[in-house]
Amino acid sequence: MIVAREVTRNDVRVLESTKKPTMRPRRILAGCQAANQIDKCWRCKPDWAENRKALAQCGKGFAAGTTGGAAGEIYKVTDPSDDDVAKPKEGTLRWAASRAKPLWIIFEKDMVITLKNELVVTSDKTIDGRGAKVEICKGSSLTIYEVKNVIIHGLHIHDTIATPAATVASGEGPPIPRFKSDGDGIMIYGSSKVWVDHCTFAHGSDGLVDVTMGSTMVTISNCRFSNHDTVMLLGSDDAFTKDQNMKVTVAYNVFGPGCVQRMPRVRHGFFHIVNNFYDKWKMYAFTGTKKPTILSQGNKFVAPDNPSAKQVAFRPSDLPEADWKTWVWKSTGDLLENGAVFVNSGGEPKLTPEQQAGMIAAEPAASVPALTKDAGVLTCAPGTPC
Repeated sequence: MIVAREVTRNDVRVLESTKKPTMRPRRILAGCQAANQIDKCWRCKPDWAENRKALAQCGKGFAAGTTGGAAGEIYKVTDPSDDDVAKPKEGTLRWAASRAKPLWIIFEKDMVITLKNELVVTSDKTIDGRGAKVEICKGSSLTIYEVKNVIIHGLHIHDTIATPAATVASGEGPPIPRFKSDGDGIMIYGSSKVWVDHCTFAHGSDGLVDVTMGSTMVTISNCRFSNHDTVMLLGSDDAFTKDQNMKVTVAYNVFGPGCVQRMPRVRHGFFHIVNNFYDKWKMYAFTGTKKPTILSQGNKFVAPDNPSAKQVAFRPSDLPEADWKTWVWKSTGDLLENGAVFVNSGGEPKLTPEQQAGMIAAEPAASVPALTKDAGVLTCAPGTPC
């Protein structure tokens, strides 16, 4: 007979038994500072580097269930070069991201990757920068094009530029022709089940993250955005009605300093903006057209000092109130500081079961500084919590 009792030591719950247990759970260290629902799932485990794929169990919001490359092998990038975009060299990020099979991609060491042309990521991939300092900068950017099941984690993407049309690797068949790239940090185009987590973005030639052309079931979480004009676009254009099915979660991110507008700019779809920190802005926090539904819950909005830029949710000035007053833009539990103003419209939202199931439960807005304090790329070392 086993007699067990639960005791507490230094805020860690342990199980004492008269017999040695047959299985031991993975250890979670006392004093770990993970605060939000996503981070609590994995960050406090010192053996994260030996169990990298456990991250795939931690997605929340509309991208919950995204497993990325968890069904495949772990592949280590050893070469930061990007010399041949049509026939990439083995060992490079482009080679790994273009394989036609699941892969969990990690990095051998710190590296700066300057992409000659856009890098097209195929389905069932995780790009996991934990344990290395990985910058994608001063060149092109990542495109998630008409695929599914992708996780991007722990990359510093900055100073991206527009690059010319090219023929690039995409899968293991013939390379495909691609149009000129605008220089978005990450472009998600016609794709589903995409999770972008703990990335840092700044200084791009276009948007930092774009989700367009019928993409859906996307979560953007724990990221840090700074020093940029048009930050995030969710929705292709007013005429593209397939974006009515778009569902995107924006959670635990920090916007600012130096962000101007579009955090995000939305069209048509359903957008849950929850527990983010808006550290001032230059024009407005977010905006939209074509009757999008925006549920803003538990965010902290600190308005700029400019008295003409206090509006959180901006409606275009040329849009009559009669057009937008039926749009469901709802603020619940948000913290509005330094004169920030949120004008609700459209009454109470009527949510489908799928929309309800995909929403992260908002925590009080007063806890946002703690929930977002580690937004952006983390410094992680094997053997210790991130």
